[in-house]
Amino acid sequence: MKILKYIPKIAFVFMLLAVSSCDDSLTEINENPNGVDPNSANPNLVMPTVMSGVANRYVKLGYGRIAGVVQHTQEDAWKDGFNDYNWTEEDDEWKEWYGYLRNNNLLYNRSVELNYKFQEGVALTMRAFIFGTISDLWGDAPYTNALKGDAGEMLPAFDSQEVIYKGIIEDLKAAAAIFGTTENERDAAFYDIYFNGNTQKWQKFANTLLLRYYMRISSKLPDVAKAGIESVYTSGIYMKDASDDAVMDFIGTDANNSWPNAVAYDVSESNWRRRRPAATLINNLVANSDPRLKVWFQPVHVRWVSDPALATGMDEFIRKDGVIQTGIKSLTQMELKAGIAAGHKYTRHFNPTKYKPSHPDLFNGPLNTSEYVGIPAGMTDPTYYNENPTTGQQVQNQHASQLSYTYQGVKGGILKARLASASETSFILAEAAQKGWAAGNAETHYNNAIKQSLQTWGVADQYDAFLKSVAYKGTQAQIIEQKWVASWTMATEAWFDYRRTGLPALVPGVAPTSRALPLRFIYSNNELNNNGASVRSAIEKLEETSFSGVRKKNSQWSKPWLVQGTGKPW
Repeated sequence: MKILKYIPKIAFVFMLLAVSSCDDSLTEINENPNGVDPNSANPNLVMPTVMSGVANRYVKLGYGRIAGVVQHTQEDAWKDGFNDYNWTEEDDEWKEWYGYLRNNNLLYNRSVELNYKFQEGVALTMRAFIFGTISDLWGDAPYTNALKGDAGEMLPAFDSQEVIYKGIIEDLKAAAAIFGTTENERDAAFYDIYFNGNTQKWQKFANTLLLRYYMRISSKLPDVAKAGIESVYTSGIYMKDASDDAVMDFIGTDANNSWPNAVAYDVSESNWRRRRPAATLINNLVANSDPRLKVWFQPVHVRWVSDPALATGMDEFIRKDGVIQTGIKSLTQMELKAGIAAGHKYTRHFNPTKYKPSHPDLFNGPLNTSEYVGIPAGMTDPTYYNENPTTGQQVQNQHASQLSYTYQGVKGGILKARLASASETSFILAEAAQKGWAAGNAETHYNNAIKQSLQTWGVADQYDAFLKSVAYKGTQAQIIEQKWVASWTMATEAWFDYRRTGLPALVPGVAPTSRALPLRFIYSNNELNNNGASVRSAIEKLEETSFSGVRKKNSQWSKPWLVQGTGKPW
């Protein structure tokens, strides 16, 4: 992460966003005297800007509200957009991803001009990753004629997902070929914030992305997917160890270079505290004695204890080391954290024969007495869950688990933006082999995927015991379920797998009026206003569903090409 501290010195790249889409006939008065001429830009200085921007945005999706979609996490307050998919147009998201593409286009063009082969391969790989993410999220998008504002192409047509995915695959093949014939890039190592100029790891990354996108299109173009996956598998060049993972470390210098929602930039801790593990994931981890549970999540601070001898339905006050703390109904998260660190144990008792829910319309029990407690998906008002005494805007639910305190940090350890992993690679190969494709042994790949994920999270020593709980049974459902677990903090991949397969069989809660998980992002009004004909053409190609609602085709519940005609996920 050496280069991140030099990012202020290369901030000129952001000045180029407008330049790259403008006509060459701009007058001198419109030129930026502080900018750098794109024709003389050093590709090495552009590269970390592209890489850090993409990594930051991707982890914010996978750790953010997409984790709510796939029920890794839920928010226990202000939760409409997170738990209930009450989404609006995605203008900012769209602008960010195309902004990265404009910078990356500069990186590519300058690399080709200067014959910097390593940088050219990086640009091709990142172009595929960014365009793939855009099409994954929205559907059809500007592709062939995108990034040509300087050539007068101000209103680019939207290409189909099929065209985009095929283009992505060709870019990744070209990148892998470049990396396969290029030595480690010593001069660029300082600027390569993923792999320090290691061409072998970049080639593995490109091929892992090939596996990802071949599997992505497998329901629509099965012959292409099968041949492609078999070819990559035969090459033997793909991520095989957690040390191969495409990751970016955080240096914690400011909010842009720190883990999302880090407490250092949120004095009240509310951004961190109100994001809780979802019951769907917690229950899976507990049932399988998954060693990642304690890495990712905290036990409840105040555990419910069943006490048939209790004279009332439930304690009004907290018990500290078994002694009722008269007058104290709750403690703040920080007070509980300090008390538990000092060795104290906090509980509340209830009589199971006398207990009656305090707010049966919002939480009708039963009380969850487990050590680890997740928030059920899509509750009408999760602030009331498990008889939380601090509801509404004061919510600090002492009876539900929180994320590990590690995620209060800003850098270091497991706090990495992960773009692709060896575990994901092995799960893809396991699924391919389970389909009967020539991709090796499904069980071997499945076992490797689990081992690699445990390696990623520092609990590889518990692999043998854990594997007994999740031993391979030969089904796609089991492969996707464990891949869903392993995609923690990169939930976008779990979402796209769910959309493609309907697995795991996630059930929306009672609050979402749609009664279904969303499938895509919404094209923004800004894009409609500025490039209306192209956007409307793309919207017309979406398939309206019974869940689409008032937005009709331009809805988060409408089906893009990728799942049309597949019967998936619902």
